Amino acid sequence: MKRWVSACVLSIAFAAQAHDPGLSSAQFQIAPSEIRATLTLARADVEILGGTNRLGDVLSESFTITFGTNRIPASAGAVTVGDADAVCPITFPLLAGSSFTIESGLPALLPRGHRQFVAVRDAGGRVVVERLFDASNHTLEVSFTDVAKASHRGVFGQFLFLGVEHIATGFDHLVFLLGLLLVSKKFRDVLKVITAFTVAHSITLALAALEVIRISPRIVEPLIACSIIYVGVENLFQRRFDRRWMLAFAFGLIHGCGFASALRESGLGTGGGGIALPLFSFNLGVELGQVTLAAIVLPLLWKLKEKKETAAPQLVFVCSIFIAVAGLWWLAARTLFA
Repeated sequence: MKRWVSACVLSIAFAAQAHDPGLSSAQFQIAPSEIRATLTLARADVEILGGTNRLGDVLSESFTITFGTNRIPASAGAVTVGDADAVCPITFPLLAGSSFTIESGLPALLPRGHRQFVAVRDAGGRVVVERLFDASNHTLEVSFTDVAKASHRGVFGQFLFLGVEHIATGFDHLVFLLGLLLVSKKFRDVLKVITAFTVAHSITLALAALEVIRISPRIVEPLIACSIIYVGVENLFQRRFDRRWMLAFAFGLIHGCGFASALRESGLGTGGGGIALPLFSFNLGVELGQVTLAAIVLPLLWKLKEKKETAAPQLVFVCSIFIAVAGLWWLAARTLFA
């Protein structure tokens, strides 16, 4: 990817000048105990610097990272030479501090007009800052606050997607939600059901993720199956559903424990990472998945009921049978065949 970026920048430089001013790239990644850099140079620039045998030493002397008053020189690894370029890894120890400064003397060692594309990434590979160095502008200060922000943006998106994916592929949760909404006749009823379910599973999801409560999946998963059976059977015999939100809340507490297992599998809270942001974004992803399902399915159901009022009871009956049977299957699979 870095070579594609470098190629794009180089094309711009060609368009602006009649000769090739030269372009190199330096990709820095912040690891738990060190800063790792990968430097890429054109073969022509390698020869100007004295050849591949001296490249590692030249780069070690040209790059420094400063933490406060501590100036840290680079430690170069083995150089890899290709047909068009050479790649050299270098490392720096990671010291305590709120920021650090990268300084490159490489543009000054190469022909006038040379540019160096510099990118700094966090441990997850997310871009913190990008800059184009030249002989007169060759320092960059990186704040760990910016690193944390980049990591948070990545964490938010990662867990948001995980929440959407979990509800979209968690067919037991989808079937349960469908069973709750199947008998809803007004938007207000739908809103009450989804809100109650959301509040309930948010409570147990937070408590389980924080390990205030810890219930084995061997207990939670069969209980989720039982909740599906109950909803399907109740749809067959109950005639009034004005308090369906209470049922949604009660069973939402159980489903929240099920959601928590997905977060634990993702390593939430390990490695000293924060819990609030992943928990919030995962929960938001779950809600987006639920709202999307309701927005797609309910208008179709209501339209069908309007056109064929006599068919509405049969539709509820057939769907409820399917829901109850699905719940029985999941219950058997999670108890008898587990």
